[in-house]
Amino acid sequence: MNGKEFIKALNNIIEEKHIDENVVWEAMEQGLTAAYKKNYGSKTNVKVEINKETGEFKVFRYYVVVDDYIYGEEIEDEEGNIKVLDPEINQDAQILLEDAQEKWKDAKVGDEFVEEVTPADFGRVAASTCKQVVTQKIREAEKESLIADFADKQDELMLGTLAMEDAKNYYVDLGRARGLLPKAECIPGEELKMGSQVKVYVSKVDNTNKGPLILLSRRQYGFVKRLFEHEIPEFQDGTLELHGVARDAGNRSKVSVSSTNDRVDPIGTCIGERGSRIANILKELGNEKVDLILYDEDICKYIANALSPAQNVIVNIVSDDKEKVALAIVPDDELSKAIGKKAINIKLASRLTKYRIDIKTMTQIQEEGNQ
Repeated sequence: MNGKEFIKALNNIIEEKHIDENVVWEAMEQGLTAAYKKNYGSKTNVKVEINKETGEFKVFRYYVVVDDYIYGEEIEDEEGNIKVLDPEINQDAQILLEDAQEKWKDAKVGDEFVEEVTPADFGRVAASTCKQVVTQKIREAEKESLIADFADKQDELMLGTLAMEDAKNYYVDLGRARGLLPKAECIPGEELKMGSQVKVYVSKVDNTNKGPLILLSRRQYGFVKRLFEHEIPEFQDGTLELHGVARDAGNRSKVSVSSTNDRVDPIGTCIGERGSRIANILKELGNEKVDLILYDEDICKYIANALSPAQNVIVNIVSDDKEKVALAIVPDDELSKAIGKKAINIKLASRLTKYRIDIKTMTQIQEEGNQ
């Protein structure tokens, strides 16, 4: 490949991968300089320059004229100006006055000169080095691009394709990257098939040395939250507000909603005509039940609503400090509904309202009052 073909190919890669061309050129010049030093026994006084029009490489050697080899000392030129040499400048960055005058007749102590020293076979070294540098820059650019693409995807819902699986994980193709869906983060009891599309909740995006690590879930409460926001437009336009989700994945979820428009029923809107809207969400959740809870700024009413399907619940706040304790009084025949199987209903209601809920029947309250 000649120089112009190389430049054309390099520019195509820069454009395709969205790489900053200045970063690439600088990295290539640094890489070529290091390659020259390694292959041709130089140390600190060379620099490789690349002609961006022709693709031609040239190596230049830099000298400081001295009357004797020195390191990190002050030197004075004929005009009395003081110059301090970098202590890291090695002997090959210096040239004795008598040698300098053979090359440059008017050379004086303290002068700096540049000489081209491009080896005849440097093209071979350059080609190999350029390939390594460009390959590395492409990897870095793609990594940074992926990180930028997925940085704002955390806590969002995405649609992917099941590409691979092992004993503990599914690997979901999300387009430019694959996400990791641990099988422990799937809905209990569900079966996912390779090649099928799947909705996933991005629970975490980590920046690693190999690029973004995208952790996915279908088990977290955020999955249900995003499903509602995705399926029901009124959450997006602000007509409805979603206040919270409490979930026992595969069993039951409670979703707290309200309306900013008095003429819009939040629960009816979520259900949709003949249950059409909620049906899409329930289909995604499998056999999981969903209780739609009407949010209320009155915490007593809110807790009573959260204990649905129990009806006729009376709530009193026992403690409104850090502990936040409420007492729910229910009719005797509503106790089992309020508590739920394995106490899941009261646990979810407590999680949703952020109150510890103690529960008693009306009979228990009456008996305590007679004591």
